[in-house]
Amino acid sequence: MSSDFEAYELDFGTITAEVTNKIGRIPKLSGEEKTQLVLNVDKQLEEVRELLEQMDLEAREIPIQSRPMYNSRLKSYKGEIEKLEKDFKRSRIAYSDEVRNDLLGDDAGSSENQLIKLREERAHLLDNTEKLERSSRRLEAGYQIAVETEQVGQEILSNLHGDREKIQKARERLRETDANLGKSSRILTGMLRRIIQNRVLVFMLGAIILLTIILAIYFNLRGH
Repeated sequence: MSSDFEAYELDFGTITAEVTNKIGRIPKLSGEEKTQLVLNVDKQLEEVRELLEQMDLEAREIPIQSRPMYNSRLKSYKGEIEKLEKDFKRSRIAYSDEVRNDLLGDDAGSSENQLIKLREERAHLLDNTEKLERSSRRLEAGYQIAVETEQVGQEILSNLHGDREKIQKARERLRETDANLGKSSRILTGMLRRIIQNRVLVFMLGAIILLTIILAIYFNLRGH
């Protein structure tokens, strides 16, 4: 998974370098050449956004212990693309100002107020667009955190389930051990009881034999 992430990183670095160079050239061009370059940069920025999405997906598949490092790099790349998009929007505004001079010519002074108002409206629109993008990024970050939290929760539940099974097996072994100890205790008790019984029988038998010998000696002496 990390090798795929790094491959996307290489593509990201190559395309962003090209985009940076082209954004710097936009204000210096005019006409159809500038229009084509703007369209080309817009297309490449879309490719970069797709690369970021792919890297985001790859980062979620990386083991959780290594994930923070990749998330940090991904956050840095997102900040870089945000800066590129802002620079691109500024360059497009500059592009429109140059077209203004070509179109208005000598009447530029009389229409200056309208153009200033138009530029303010564009700046306001740009600001609103950036706010929407920031909100979208916050929502995406919140979604990513929720997904990661869910993954961590699933891992914790899986670990708890495994621990529960281990505890249940340990309890079963303990019950089996208790049962075996109970059987052993009963066997030992039975053996002890038989030993005592055998000793009592031996003592009784010895007493009978001893009594018999004593009686035999007594009657033998009495007969003489």
